[in-house]
Amino acid sequence: MAFSNRKLIAGICASAIATVAVVGAGNHWAKGQALFQESPKEIIDEVWQVVDRNYVDSAGTFNRNKWRELRREYLSRNYKTREEAYTAVEEMLKTLGDPYTRFMNPDEFKDMQIDTSGELTGVGIQLSQDPDTKELIVVSPIEGSPAAAAGIRSRDVIVRIDQKSTQGMSSDEAVKLIRGPVGSKVTLTIRRENETIAFPIVRERIEIHSVSARVQDSPTGPVGYIRLRQFSANSAPEMRQAIKDLEAKNVKGYVLDLRSNPGGLLYASIDIARMWLQKGVIVSTQDRGGISEQASANNRALTDKPLVVLVDGGSASASEILSGALQDNNRAVLIGSKTFGKGLVQSVRPLGDGSGLAVTIAKYLTPSGRDINKQGIEPNIVAELTDEQRESLSKNQEQIGTVSDPQFQSALKVLTQKIATASK
Repeated sequence: MAFSNRKLIAGICASAIATVAVVGAGNHWAKGQALFQESPKEIIDEVWQVVDRNYVDSAGTFNRNKWRELRREYLSRNYKTREEAYTAVEEMLKTLGDPYTRFMNPDEFKDMQIDTSGELTGVGIQLSQDPDTKELIVVSPIEGSPAAAAGIRSRDVIVRIDQKSTQGMSSDEAVKLIRGPVGSKVTLTIRRENETIAFPIVRERIEIHSVSARVQDSPTGPVGYIRLRQFSANSAPEMRQAIKDLEAKNVKGYVLDLRSNPGGLLYASIDIARMWLQKGVIVSTQDRGGISEQASANNRALTDKPLVVLVDGGSASASEILSGALQDNNRAVLIGSKTFGKGLVQSVRPLGDGSGLAVTIAKYLTPSGRDINKQGIEPNIVAELTDEQRESLSKNQEQIGTVSDPQFQSALKVLTQKIATASK
């Protein structure tokens, strides 16, 4: 079955800064708010129904009978305020054990609809809760953000926000504490291997551009370097323009940098994959009924020149869809370190009172059938950074994608070899 025209999320939804597409945003909110005011139970039942109809349990522990019992239990209670109902919804969802299926109150839901090409306020980190340890993990700092400038890294574990321990804290609770007015300060205490470090960070407005590109000299001639920071609504048109501009400059090949890219919109990853792939499967998804949908290339690739892709532990979800498609179709060589390992897709839905629900509705597989959830994608060529190199790039981000970047050097060396081979 081909992909239907649905807007889905393939990213780390539990994040301090995120953008999502809304599925089925309707005009029923005013009516829903009236119903909600009459009975806070309306929102509890609405959430229950969405999960009951659509939720995909990646761990295989979802018990339908227990879920029905939970409905009876939570609807038998009395709720005087919407906050009480919201707390009940969060408790109910917590029993699923899925950090990506989560409830958002109206303010949080509005934040989730922010266009990532605009200005954002915060410290600029993508967060996820480890499904096993329940610890708060930094997926990646946003490039150019206060968090990145301070030295926060992918895979750092946040143990305190200011003076408050994060033990037992949800990602939503963490986001509320991390956000704040521009110019105010928050201290994030992180655990990195056996070291605990406190980072005082001043909140700022953060301008995020999905794509940046430039020409890089190489022994075989000019090559194109493209950095893709996340998969937003504007990523595909920005990528298309970048490739066209670089093609006009007669580059000999490309380095596509997906490091620290936490994901985003599923369809953005598919659209971008089609710019590099002339034919072949890109990704398939499988819902809980076992129904599979498949997306493939459409014979409209913008270039067939040699391609190397940089990935690391901060490359998640939509990044893994793109890199997995390019790897499995032998279109690109992947260089770097193993990716994050999120193979689940969420749908984000508005609820009747203006709140929202992100619910896991499918798992995805790479073209060869790999389920990378919790496993990640292994690069073709491993090129790890030392702690010193990572620290240097974190403090001097203008060096990323230059000869001062060891992983980029490795990519450039491999790309040069591929260009030389292709020209014979």
